[in-house]
Amino acid sequence: MQIDKAVQDRAAARAAELPGSEHTRQITGDWEVWKVGGKVFMLQTSMPGEPVVILKADPSDAEALRAAHASISPGYHMNKKHWITVRAGADVEPALVDNLVTESYLLVVAGLPKQSRPVDPASFRVPTSAD
Repeated sequence: MQIDKAVQDRAAARAAELPGSEHTRQITGDWEVWKVGGKVFMLQTSMPGEPVVILKADPSDAEALRAAHASISPGYHMNKKHWITVRAGADVEPALVDNLVTESYLLVVAGLPKQSRPVDPASFRVPTSAD
């Protein structure tokens, strides 16, 4: 059986581009953890053999995303209102993964003390291929 890690790979690549992003591994278990300012903004693990990405999301956005995408569900082992789980699926395009990772990062950055923020969440913009 082929395991589709495309969403995890794409999410990890996007997270690595974000200023101040730190990647660690959980000491026990199979969790990959991405933090900014010491706070988690992305997790990756496998749920019974299925690679997933867990991201922070604004509650109203999380609800809309779950309604619009079969591959997005409530956060696995996290607060179901504030976190989402993203699986590989035809309804999850690479640009969506990039946006979800960036939004999760910015939500966490906005909660950091101003002097600890690697970027201003209000003015941070995602570089495009035209930049």
